[in-house]
Amino acid sequence: MNKLRVLIIDDEPLARAVLREMLADRADIEIAAECANGFEAVKAASETQPDLLLLDVQMPKLDGFEVLELIGPNTAVIFITAYDTYAMRAFEVHAVDYLQKPFTPDRLNTALDRARQRIGTKGITGEELSAAARGPQSYAERIVTRDGAKVHIIPTQKLDFIEAQEDYIALRTEGKTILKQQTISSIETILDPTRFVRIHRSYILNIERLVRVEPYGKNSKLAVLTTGDQLPISRTGHERLTNILTGGDRPPGRSRSAWEG
Repeated sequence: MNKLRVLIIDDEPLARAVLREMLADRADIEIAAECANGFEAVKAASETQPDLLLLDVQMPKLDGFEVLELIGPNTAVIFITAYDTYAMRAFEVHAVDYLQKPFTPDRLNTALDRARQRIGTKGITGEELSAAARGPQSYAERIVTRDGAKVHIIPTQKLDFIEAQEDYIALRTEGKTILKQQTISSIETILDPTRFVRIHRSYILNIERLVRVEPYGKNSKLAVLTTGDQLPISRTGHERLTNILTGGDRPPGRSRSAWEG
């Protein structure tokens, strides 16, 4: 039987030691690396190419969801958590398994056997799992992406706009453009719709950056941003902006006249 290469990811040294001890009796398991935080995990996963992650959920800097998102959906994952919340329902459906601390060696062995059966099957993406775990009416407060070994953490409030670029999105923030391999439709679902509006099939706008809407040509309009950027607005996008105005959800400091141009 081929050995499963396992990456242990937990910010608590004692928790990593317990896992290491439990795995010692499994001849079919090889510990590829141990990581104390999410940044180490992303780097180690790239270097060791593990088959399975034993992944803590609650960690500083990067949580388990964000680690999985950066590593990608092709590595099986068993979540480890001390918290029994609504997120567990997402784990039951989408992850190989989850272990709630404290757990027994038998419970870990069951999860490992299940993981072996699932290795190689396509997993759910990190974005989908994160959205499922957040639950309804809960939106992302930050976006994570990586460029090689470099990880970017972008608070959503610092986004100016998002642009679709084929299989990627371009995140515009503080004068920089950061690429992320994700569709614009999927990132739209995790953003607060009272703050972010899809004004065009290729653009999502942070409404707080909007200065005014100007006519452009016969039947077109442009969004003028505080950054000086000008973005096209489709007919449907303009309807969404109008709906926010009439619904009373315009951002603080933005007058109706500024929106209407």
